[in-house]
Amino acid sequence: FDTYSYMKEKGKSMQVSAREMRYKWFNELLKEEGYSYIATGHHIDDSIETFFMNILRGTGIAGLHGILQKVNLVIHPLLFTNRAEIVSYQKSNNLEFVEDSSNATTKYTRNKIRHELIPLVKEIAPNFDKIVSKEIERFRETEVVFRSVINDAKTELLEIENQTVKISIEKLKSYVPQKIFMYEILSDFGFNETTINSIEDALLETSGKQFFSETHRLVKDRDFLLIVKNKPQNINQYLIEESQASVYSPIVLHMEILKDLQYVKIPKNKEVAMLDFDKLTFPLILRKWKKGDSFFPYGLQGEKKISEFYKNLKYSILDKENQWLLCSGNDIVWVVGQRIDDRYKLTKSTKTIYKIELD
Repeated sequence: FDTYSYMKEKGKSMQVSAREMRYKWFNELLKEEGYSYIATGHHIDDSIETFFMNILRGTGIAGLHGILQKVNLVIHPLLFTNRAEIVSYQKSNNLEFVEDSSNATTKYTRNKIRHELIPLVKEIAPNFDKIVSKEIERFRETEVVFRSVINDAKTELLEIENQTVKISIEKLKSYVPQKIFMYEILSDFGFNETTINSIEDALLETSGKQFFSETHRLVKDRDFLLIVKNKPQNINQYLIEESQASVYSPIVLHMEILKDLQYVKIPKNKEVAMLDFDKLTFPLILRKWKKGDSFFPYGLQGEKKISEFYKNLKYSILDKENQWLLCSGNDIVWVVGQRIDDRYKLTKSTKTIYKIELD
């Protein structure tokens, strides 16, 4: 394995890089040979070392269970015994044994724990490995109860609406201790402890504050925490030609030109816009809000800033970002799914209707 190149490319430590490459190879063998599991030689001593490493890293309750018997397709069949017993069995049966030379150095954290910390603890409590093994088992059982409570909280708190995860702030405040529940829920979206502490502080502040993880964005709205996936920068605008009957990106719209007006019924549905075709200039433009945008909302008197219109709708930051505007030239003719512009409404002189429906 070219561990150095991998380490440089991924920006990870030697140990982590070597582990990732090793398990990648294991998984390739698994598929190529049709095996069911990857079995490793980890034993009780390894599990105790992992326990201490996780305490030093601050991994929370999940790190206190040591090495689990089975994680996906990786199994650890030797966790019932320790290193000394394995070496004794190996010697008594004249079995070949290969040890990684790096195990002897104290350069790495795990080896420092193995060669320096654990011997020191054993001087204080000679049977400490048995004590810790029992505690690890107790932590595993405790985690089962803990996970059950957390999963129930997730079911109660997490709402999904239009690819946005919503968490009721009022409901969240009823969970005590609040910080534990917030950590367990928000860490699923990539937020670290420092950021989660800041989010907790923001619960008492005004809406609009935003927080970012590598994968998600969280917005503190009036009554909810709103979580969405980070998205690449989208195209600024989309064109709709007169001849098009439908568009499927960035949203789904169906268009129809109606010339026989005798039997046309005007739907009372915000998702359908009926516009005076002869007043439109093609191609129409589908875009997001820009500073200074305004239109003449149907049913209201005079011109109104789009920002003010959004405010009246009690839009969150995410609502504003997700709202599309249909434009004819420089005019906004439809705040899609909300309100058409009064200048483009149907009148007695309308000869042709441009019907556009949000799917």
